[in-house]
Amino acid sequence: MTQSTGKRLLQYALTAKKTFISALLLLSIGVGAELAGPFIAKNMIDNHMLAIEKPYYQTNSPDEAAVYNDKLYKRADRFEPGESKGQEIRLLQEGRSFYFINEPVEQPEGERTYRDGELHIVRGETEVTYPAVKLSADELFAFYKPELPGIYELVGLYALFLVISIFAEFGKTYWLQSSANQVIRKLRTDVYAHIQRLPVYFFDNLPAGKVVSRVTNDTEAIKDLFIAVLSNFSTGIINLIGVYIALFLLDIRLGLISLFIIPILVLWIIFYRKVATKYNTIIRSRLSEINAIINESIQGMSIIRIFRRQKQRREEFENLNDDYLKYQNKMLNLNAFTSHNLVNSLRSLSFVLVLWYFGFGSLGGNTFVSLGVLYAFVDVLGRMFHPITGMVNQLANLDTSMVSAGRLFTLMDEPGEPVTDGSMPRYKGNVVFKDVSFAYKKDFVLRDISFEARPGQTVALVGHTGSGKSSIINLLFRFYDPQQGSISIDGQEVKDIPKQWLRSHMGIVLQDPYLFTGTIASNVSLGDERISRERVERALREVGADKLLSHLPLGFDEPVVEKGSTLSAGQRQLISFARALSFDPAILILDEATSNIDTETESIIQEALEVLKKGRTTFIIAHRLSTIRSADQILVLHHGEIVERGNHDELMALGGRYFRMYQLQVGAITASSGANDKHSTTLRHSPEGSF
Repeated sequence: MTQSTGKRLLQYALTAKKTFISALLLLSIGVGAELAGPFIAKNMIDNHMLAIEKPYYQTNSPDEAAVYNDKLYKRADRFEPGESKGQEIRLLQEGRSFYFINEPVEQPEGERTYRDGELHIVRGETEVTYPAVKLSADELFAFYKPELPGIYELVGLYALFLVISIFAEFGKTYWLQSSANQVIRKLRTDVYAHIQRLPVYFFDNLPAGKVVSRVTNDTEAIKDLFIAVLSNFSTGIINLIGVYIALFLLDIRLGLISLFIIPILVLWIIFYRKVATKYNTIIRSRLSEINAIINESIQGMSIIRIFRRQKQRREEFENLNDDYLKYQNKMLNLNAFTSHNLVNSLRSLSFVLVLWYFGFGSLGGNTFVSLGVLYAFVDVLGRMFHPITGMVNQLANLDTSMVSAGRLFTLMDEPGEPVTDGSMPRYKGNVVFKDVSFAYKKDFVLRDISFEARPGQTVALVGHTGSGKSSIINLLFRFYDPQQGSISIDGQEVKDIPKQWLRSHMGIVLQDPYLFTGTIASNVSLGDERISRERVERALREVGADKLLSHLPLGFDEPVVEKGSTLSAGQRQLISFARALSFDPAILILDEATSNIDTETESIIQEALEVLKKGRTTFIIAHRLSTIRSADQILVLHHGEIVERGNHDELMALGGRYFRMYQLQVGAITASSGANDKHSTTLRHSPEGSF
């Protein structure tokens, strides 16, 4: 059973768990350092700035004492146990001024007014009056002066926590991105490796552009998950935990009220993902289709222009692009409707509840808290919405990443060919097909195929298009396995041989050989360390490639662009011959290898073919009679069955399908060559052309 996308992403994340854990640890330290700020501010306000209204006593000790009218006064909480206390006094604020009261004040809370040298304090219907003296700025500073060391200490502590927070943020960001890059590198490597293991028939139904989109666009979207989404969500969650701890430390009841944010946030995320997943699935699909049509258009640009299909292709592209834009706009509408609205609503509701609590005292009847607690609570509550905003803004990336991961894992769940380490000795190449029947889907394209190709023999496969020639080669390579019958090499069933071992002693030359970006030499060796430079050059010389490539400035080190488009068909073909020769296969397949070669180049190609076929079992799918005439065995296929077999002379003597095909070709060439009998006679002995 396939694991969920989330679990599989977690498994990939665990490949860099040390870096992730380090990043999350630094994140926690940074959050703790950042949230220490409100508590430091609370301490500074309550214990230093506003603590001046606490009781003072006259003292004889100058430590932490204020000087007023040549007398020393120390705050009550600054006295050591057992230290003697003198007359109690109070400093109370009214408006912007502070007043000295030379006696105890039992309940300083209430509405204060100062007139006629007295401070009046009204509490409900009770009014208390105390003789008071207004303090000048210097006299007031005398009482604040003992607080300065504590304030400086708190400021220094705040600066320390700020530095810790800065370094923690840097380390968190670096390690999160570093670990994300490690994960994406492994994921992309695994996807590419799996693509290499997918059976060949898988790519018959999936355009190359869509595969490229999975490996590039989808993995890049998953990278956003590990960098932006994980960073914001982990930061947000740890911040929220820290904020709620701080809120409960400040006031339990207000902390409980603030918990209403969590279920709203969870429900909002569930709702968002339900709608966004639908849109993002279509968006990623359209993007793959756009990549596919771009890739197809580039590959077939010459055909598009020759047949003047630019307008139609542009319209197809515009339809896809418009549909992509349509769903992108739907996602934008969804994001605009949700993200900022959610955060602003939660913020407004939270502050309304705080004001209601402090303003009306509906929770238990005792709502008085210090100004420092109120400041710290509002500060911490405000800090809560920064991580929430970060998480909500990443919901779009989260959903895009999950959809992309789902598409990527769907590709990786496609059954691939098993990879078997090791190798097998080079086999002789005795190939036997026995009663083989095969169908790609339902209808059989091969029926009861039986033949034997002995080591060193050349077997030619002849027939009209769709007769089954290429299907026989596909079965030999084990791109597919037959539904009925058996195929053996040197007496061993090919189904019992690992595919990599089987193919390691096979070579193929295609009608339109594929060359990779690199050099001529690298296209011969294909980067195989077992093939030396000397072997590469020898193979190129033996097939006669040096004759066609001698004019190139860099010789065998001449750069080759993708598909070898800067080289002629003959040059590309000779390079593919040298490639097959350098790998020294026991079984060689020539798939219409000379059909695209001009007459002038064919003599070189024919010499190369003789070199290439020597000592190998060779299968030729070809229409040129020059290659078929020399075959040891010719199999004539018709509708998936072998209707004739034998060498050229035997089949000509038989006067059947092969004979008619031969006469048809010779007749076509004769008609095109005019009425020159001598030239026509030459053609009859050395015919060229195509069936």
